[in-house]
Amino acid sequence: MKMYVGNMSYDTSEDDLRKAFEAHGQVDSVTVIMDRDTGRAKGFGFIEMSNDTEAKAAMEALNEKDFQGRSLKVNEARPRNESQRGGARGDFGRSY
Repeated sequence: MKMYVGNMSYDTSEDDLRKAFEAHGQVDSVTVIMDRDTGRAKGFGFIEMSNDTEAKAAMEALNEKDFQGRSLKVNEARPRNESQRGGARGDFGRSY
């Protein structure tokens, strides 16, 4: 199961997240989303756990809980919808 983790401290590292979720089961992957311009974390990321029971336990244990001074938001990640990403950069809605 892939989970969205939001409202994280900008100082949270992938190792920090991994440790928090590993307390509830095996973590397959951790990604903290970084701002490409500043190189700073954007305050959210994704965790993947292959065991759904462990993933649900982690969600229940960590959602709305204090983690590094912030109340985490943890839920099942929704599939990425390409239509929400907008058009090509620089297009500004013009038709050519």
